[in-house]
Amino acid sequence: MNEALCNYECCFQCGIPVTSPEMIGQQCKLCLEDMPYFDETYCLGFYNGKLQNALHQLKYQKRLSYAHGLTSIWNDVMPEHLNVLQADYLLPVPLSAEKLWLRGFNQSWELARRIKCKDSIHKMPYILKRRHHQKPQAGSSLSIRQSNIRGAFYLEKDALALLKNKSVIVFDDVMTSGATLDEIARILKDNGVSRVTNWVLLRTSKTSVR
Repeated sequence: MNEALCNYECCFQCGIPVTSPEMIGQQCKLCLEDMPYFDETYCLGFYNGKLQNALHQLKYQKRLSYAHGLTSIWNDVMPEHLNVLQADYLLPVPLSAEKLWLRGFNQSWELARRIKCKDSIHKMPYILKRRHHQKPQAGSSLSIRQSNIRGAFYLEKDALALLKNKSVIVFDDVMTSGATLDEIARILKDNGVSRVTNWVLLRTSKTSVR
């Protein structure tokens, strides 16, 4: 976890802040009690911090120039933390076809395609797909979010052989409860992926909402 912008210690698995000194570099209580499918999480900063407005300008005002600014910060700050990471593919969290049509772009991909990573990590924006559903996530509990998101993602059949026994990075703009990223990791591991790492621009607390 980057501390240059966040200035907090975190659970290595889900990226949630931890306050107890004995927990630093370990798993939080929630990850210990209900182990997620993903293996680790790296985040640039807090959702309610300095970069929140810039992300809102990108997502809701459709100002794509903010993708350049946000990823410039990522590229300046994060590589020293990620250079040792071994992975084969980077997949952005997808939007459903309906949501993509309404917004006009996938903000996670607009960010992911601009970030710097090793040449050995191949960016694959189209092999992870999302089905459309109408159930709102904002303000929902973790259990409801998990129930709502179950079965929302699937993989292109042609990609299954590529992913077998590979290490995959999943990139998202915001991590809230972790339910979306956990469901994606479940799908990936059910289809033979060996390790799933989250790269996230901004992280909220477990109780925060978008």
